[in-house]
Amino acid sequence: MNIKEALTTLPQYALPHHTLSQMMSVLTHSENRIWKNLFIKQIIRHYGVNMDEALEQDINAFKSFNHFFTRELKPGVRTFCADRNAIACPADGAVSQAGAITDGDIFQAKGKSFTATDLLGGSPERAEPFNNGSFTTIYLSPKDYHRLHMPLSGTLKEMVHIPGRLFSVNAATTNSVPGLFARNERVAAIFDTEVGPMALVLVGAIFVSSIETVWHGVVSPPTITSVRSWQYNEDALTLKIGEEMGRFNMGSTIIVLFGKDKIQWDAEFKAGKTVRLGEQIGRALV
Repeated sequence: MNIKEALTTLPQYALPHHTLSQMMSVLTHSENRIWKNLFIKQIIRHYGVNMDEALEQDINAFKSFNHFFTRELKPGVRTFCADRNAIACPADGAVSQAGAITDGDIFQAKGKSFTATDLLGGSPERAEPFNNGSFTTIYLSPKDYHRLHMPLSGTLKEMVHIPGRLFSVNAATTNSVPGLFARNERVAAIFDTEVGPMALVLVGAIFVSSIETVWHGVVSPPTITSVRSWQYNEDALTLKIGEEMGRFNMGSTIIVLFGKDKIQWDAEFKAGKTVRLGEQIGRALV
């Protein structure tokens, strides 16, 4: 950890993460026109948000800042890969890491890792199908589109809400906080696909007001103290590649897991690469 990263990261240990995020939630859902328009303008200007891609471009039309932040894209702005074996990028963002799950360990950054078991709520049985499989971690910045879509068609089997802290997930914190993504609050959705189980893990972060899925609505908040899960057996939801599965109310990170020898990431799909929703990032080995 260098000095800059230390100055960014160490104060976060003392912060009341959930209290601050609850306060931010009140602000981002405020429908006060003066406040929400000022906030929207500042974010557009500071982060360079491309509003030409948005279905709604008039900031006055957004009821709140959160309505703007979870805005829809114009039809056709993102094209999903057509190859039947393709794995599509689930979000706009940047690749934090992509590679193999080695003996249950998932690489984070700079010699740091966390286990698939911890990431998925402490259940070895839930994590076992992903042992020695493949993973990718994609970071969404404030300028990005914040809805998440299916990288592969799948049938929902389980959703898990796992309690935790809400550290920032920017590069400095990712490089510094051990086991970051298995420490933050998160929601894991596990799907059955043509290549076996696929986990989509939506990781919360400081000032992330909530995490939603299309089948449940808001999952977080409430803040919880123990893992809770939902099983989907009868009439389970099936989502096709490209369909929306969830969203962040404020931004964060999505982690995707596959089993051993089930997929192969494209050669250019690696840490640091900017990615866009729908582009091919790998292939299913079927």
